[in-house]
Amino acid sequence: MKKIVFVLLILLSGSLFASTEGAALERAPIDRHDAASLQRGVRLFVNYCLNCHSADFMRYQVLEAFGLTPDEIRQNLIFTGAKVGDTMKIAMNAQEAKAWFGAMPPDLSVIARSRGVDWLYGYLRTFYRDDSTPTGWNNLVYPNVGMPHALWQLQGEQGVKLEEKTNAHGQKVEEKELVLQVKGAMSPKEYDQAVADLVNYLAFMGEPNRAKRFQIGTIALCLLAILFIFAYWLKKEYWKDVH
Repeated sequence: MKKIVFVLLILLSGSLFASTEGAALERAPIDRHDAASLQRGVRLFVNYCLNCHSADFMRYQVLEAFGLTPDEIRQNLIFTGAKVGDTMKIAMNAQEAKAWFGAMPPDLSVIARSRGVDWLYGYLRTFYRDDSTPTGWNNLVYPNVGMPHALWQLQGEQGVKLEEKTNAHGQKVEEKELVLQVKGAMSPKEYDQAVADLVNYLAFMGEPNRAKRFQIGTIALCLLAILFIFAYWLKKEYWKDVH
């Protein structure tokens, strides 16, 4: 029993350390039922993410679930010879990726499920210039990240300044604060909305049948509740003479 408690404490402490690494996360303001947001999000994904990151478990035709037609998908979201029924693959191979980036960029099909939408929302908003890194970029949520800031033209360039603050224990600590140094094509509010749209789409891509699954589950529970009523009446009728 002591060994089990010890193992649980180790696992709990590890999760606590993981949760406190990097910057504090904000709740991602996404709505999985907002078709317009999902359409804006997939445009950003195709234009800024799909160049390096694949989505091998996602087919273009699934985008019809939030209102896009096959013609709209073909004309606006497919820039290669792929068909609407194909998966979202990239032309870059593993050898080229290793030469350019040192490793193959990860597939993003289920990134929202593995990292969480709040983590993604914070990560995409907290890039800043750092000349000490190979890419010239760093990130508050994911320190020393190897990926450059793909959305810098939209957000602009942020710098970081250290601010001395007093924590809950009365100790003085230095915290990093981001400051916009070079404006991008979007205002900070517009960029935050764009990131929310992109994260919304990433959440959809990780579980495109989520809404349908919830609907089927609700119907199944309602049917079970109705069957329970009939089963209870049958039980009372069967045992009425015994009691």
